Amino acid sequence: MQTMKRWDVDVVVAEESEGESAHTWAEVGLIADDGTALRGHGMARKHPYDFDAPEIGEELAVSRALSDLSRQLRQVAAEDINDNTGNPWRPT
Repeated sequence: MQTMKRWDVDVVVAEESEGESAHTWAEVGLIADDGTALRGHGMARKHPYDFDAPEIGEELAVSRALSDLSRQLRQVAAEDINDNTGNPWRPT
């Protein structure tokens, strides 16, 4: 038996510039079929002496937001494993 589910991840990126410096924020959201909703956040800073390449800040901020989301999803899975088996999950 094969089943398929689709989980959509929404990505929002915002940048704020002031003079030669900039901050980029990213938020990623996941809503699973079972209603589980998680939001990951990430941020990147442009140093005033860095060259102007906004896509680098976006990539860093989004990757950090996805990493945060991944950490949260692992925690949810660990709690589900513990709830269903009575044994705490031990990452390998």
